[in-house]
Amino acid sequence: MSFVTRAMSFLADFFLSVVRSRKILWELTRQDLRQRYLGSVLGILWAFIQPLITILVFWFIFSVGFKSQPVKDVPFILWFISGIIPWFFISDALQNGTGAVLAKPYLVKKIVFQVRLLPVIQLMSSMAIHLFFIGILIVFFLLYGHYPSIHWLQIPYFTIGAIFLLLGLTWFTSAVTVFFRDFGQLVAVVVQLGFWVTPVMWSFDIMPEKFWPYLKLNPVFYITEGYRNAMLGSSWFWQFPEWTIYFWVFSGITFFSGAFVFARLRRHFADVL
Repeated sequence: MSFVTRAMSFLADFFLSVVRSRKILWELTRQDLRQRYLGSVLGILWAFIQPLITILVFWFIFSVGFKSQPVKDVPFILWFISGIIPWFFISDALQNGTGAVLAKPYLVKKIVFQVRLLPVIQLMSSMAIHLFFIGILIVFFLLYGHYPSIHWLQIPYFTIGAIFLLLGLTWFTSAVTVFFRDFGQLVAVVVQLGFWVTPVMWSFDIMPEKFWPYLKLNPVFYITEGYRNAMLGSSWFWQFPEWTIYFWVFSGITFFSGAFVFARLRRHFADVL
């Protein structure tokens, strides 16, 4: 059986397992969102309050305090939030997905539950929060007089791309973290570094052109810049074929590599949990 055939078979089996387990996945997602903020007065609201406060603080500092100039002929705050909102999703999903197996060890020993779906639960939790912030993003654009554009239809495409990439990453990181608990801290450090390396708060146009190819090696750059281009109505993803091909090849390798590592280590989870 060729690699392509096996890959397609794995994808079909995986998506079928998600569909068959949708009820328990939804229930575990709701449980995960509650447990994240268990004991706090505002509970799950903190999942929305913290990123929203971050956005408002940056808006006040740059728009009111520093009176930042428009970027690409749009207000700085619109340019900024259209990049940081997908970053919030990616960073939250990656960090929580890394601890997916450790967070629910009781499910590892249940034969009827497919353990490979554990990172999916964390991903769904982050996705629920992300959908709220997409709504916030749209509200900001409307308040500043930027009305819906046909380019906005690209948002689901870039969201699917982020999910595909994150699944591969979290399969790998969650499996490795079971055996090396410090790996989760390493992922957190990489995420912090990634915030500054990825053009979220700064435009890659300010960098010398010779550095652009290196910046584009970061797959998260494709997502954040894709959201920006979609919301600002500046371009379509197919206008950058080399960039798009690179992202999907990189994400495909990450997806199947992550699935392979998770499957190989899965048999040893119960011995160390």
